[in-house]
Amino acid sequence: MLLVAAAPGAGPEPEPGEAPPGRGAAHAAVTLLVGRALDDGHGDTERWCAVHTFRPALCTAWREQRVVAASAGVGTVPRRPPVGDAARAAESDSLPTDAGAPLEISLADQGRLTDVTVRDGRGRHLAGALGHDGTRWLNTEPMRAGETYTVQVGAQDATGSPVGVTMTFRTAPPAEGDRLTVAFGPRPGTYGAGQIVTAALSRPVPAEDLVARARLEQALQVTSEPHVDGAWHWVDDSTLHFRPRTYWPAHTEVRVRSGLDGVRVGEHGYGGPSEGLEFTVGDRIEAVTDAAAHEMTVRRNGQVVRTIPVTTGKEGFRTRSGIKVVLGKEEKVRMRGDSIGIKRGTTEFYDLPVRYATRVTWSGEYVHAAPWSVASQGEENVSHGCTGMSTEDAAWFFGTVREGDVVEVVNSGGEKMAPFDNGFGDWNLDWRAWLAGSALAALDGHPHDSASPPTRLHPST
Repeated sequence: MLLVAAAPGAGPEPEPGEAPPGRGAAHAAVTLLVGRALDDGHGDTERWCAVHTFRPALCTAWREQRVVAASAGVGTVPRRPPVGDAARAAESDSLPTDAGAPLEISLADQGRLTDVTVRDGRGRHLAGALGHDGTRWLNTEPMRAGETYTVQVGAQDATGSPVGVTMTFRTAPPAEGDRLTVAFGPRPGTYGAGQIVTAALSRPVPAEDLVARARLEQALQVTSEPHVDGAWHWVDDSTLHFRPRTYWPAHTEVRVRSGLDGVRVGEHGYGGPSEGLEFTVGDRIEAVTDAAAHEMTVRRNGQVVRTIPVTTGKEGFRTRSGIKVVLGKEEKVRMRGDSIGIKRGTTEFYDLPVRYATRVTWSGEYVHAAPWSVASQGEENVSHGCTGMSTEDAAWFFGTVREGDVVEVVNSGGEKMAPFDNGFGDWNLDWRAWLAGSALAALDGHPHDSASPPTRLHPST
């Protein structure tokens, strides 16, 4: 495991002929402690010296490196050529550090940190949080394997004079073998305001490993313009869904990226490269069917654009209540009763060609044209669970909605739409229940050890 701690202290004596940091200039020493891989002399560096189990006799690869921080800018203080044991210790500088451990920068003596910036080799910031008393900085997103990091520290010494230092270290490359990747959904395109972002993992991360799940969530980044508050929710060990607290605003641009590449995910190996996703949200279309009133009201961006007489599920076949999301559209589809468990030969069995069918569940609930029930539309509920309307209205609805648009049913007396196993019923969970499925939210506000992801989780870029 790796811990990097920066603390002021006495800098090493300068080499003969080496100029001091500057007469009268504010200066201090920053001590960089790096836990390295343990080398048994045979190239075996698979064992790591964990910070919380540090033992001097065992952790011989631990090494102190001192760096002078001065008001004039700053650099590493050259060390005298090591000899004997020091020479063997210096060799550990070539050993990589563990990306899976925390990065901590702190002050042990008087003074305070004023600014800490950590960037990887591509210039990407490593997010971190500065303690309220200014004596400690801790990363709030995991480091990547196989990266070189540059750390810039600004501080004030005991007299209040500003000092600064820059230092670098590198992390070990990921282990050989399969790496955890993620496939995002939906496909690129334009979707409705209820569209859910999905993430399918190449290998499971069990619920028992809350820290690994939190680290993975932290690496799956969803950004949007305009900004929305949202969160991931674990559907199962290999699947996550992301949604905003409320529906996406109309015309939002959404960008989804995986920051898993090179990140250690607990005992589940390292993340690998994954393809990102971008999609756009169109007009905000919401269709709400009041089954008791036998009427659907369709709104675009908050304005009513059409009111449609409908029929919904009759007794024994009540339409599911709650919020659903358009899954797809089929201009022609054949519907048969046995697809929902109605036996052939019974009075309830049907076999009908249907037009303008807009799917809202995987089990076969649609909004569709039902010319055979026009007399009942707006008057009574006579269907086997679908929402039926005239062919003209169904054609208009079919041409108006797109995948991701919201279709809600109220006052139907039917069972509630399931959140995950029959389409996108995610919006039927209130925000508290949604956050209950997030490992990050579960860790937030609870004590956790130094290897756990911290609770401030929004990377700065």
